[in-house]
Amino acid sequence: MSTSAVRRVVPAFVGLAALFAAWQVYVSVNDVRPQLLPSPWRVVTQGWAQRDVIATNAVATLQVTLVGFALSLTIAWLLAIAIDFSGLLRRALVPMFVTSQTIPIIVIAPLMITWFGFGLLPKILLVTLATFFPVAIGLIEGFASTDRDAGSLLRSMGASRWQQFRYVRLPNAMPRFFTALRIGITYAVVGAIFAEYAGAESGLGIYMARQKGMFRTDLVLAAMFVTAAISVVLFLLTYLVERILAPWVRMERVNL
Repeated sequence: MSTSAVRRVVPAFVGLAALFAAWQVYVSVNDVRPQLLPSPWRVVTQGWAQRDVIATNAVATLQVTLVGFALSLTIAWLLAIAIDFSGLLRRALVPMFVTSQTIPIIVIAPLMITWFGFGLLPKILLVTLATFFPVAIGLIEGFASTDRDAGSLLRSMGASRWQQFRYVRLPNAMPRFFTALRIGITYAVVGAIFAEYAGAESGLGIYMARQKGMFRTDLVLAAMFVTAAISVVLFLLTYLVERILAPWVRMERVNL
């Protein structure tokens, strides 16, 4: 790990360590009941004791997250490209995309379970709904922000509309796409948890709901920390994907 990377990571770890230390001291000094607020040490030990169950549910949540987000990416890319080629589609679909974001996930989740049951489908659809908008809008705005002079130059050289898209508009959209990708992947985990919380056979969401019903706040927090860890890992993986697929984006960011 480079020195600059260490400098970025160390303050975060120091801040987390200070937070957990203050939490531990507060619980110990005030003798807070575990059902109300367990100590970090209790959360870790009880979570470790339940590691097999938590891991099984985490795999279920991760599966829903990845499948739903993959579907979201596929639809977002197809529609964003179609919209870039058609002004009529832009005027027809973009308002619908915005309208879809006025539907709270917490409200529609129980309806999805009612309509499609407790299988994978309703959870995948909820993740897709939660993540589609930022990715699609990021791509649409990225394509639209292309320098007009670059497009005019290619047209003067006889380039087709598709060639202009491939060589200018697509690379230009990558910075906004990866920003939207990082937003979307965190929404994907939250969407999966909400879907499972509303009703599921397995997953961290339903696991937390059950432990909450048994007043096991320590296990609820343990599952919550696992959820946060999954979100952070997926978020960081987007930088690796960016470095592999669009290395020029990172170079432009460094030069700013």
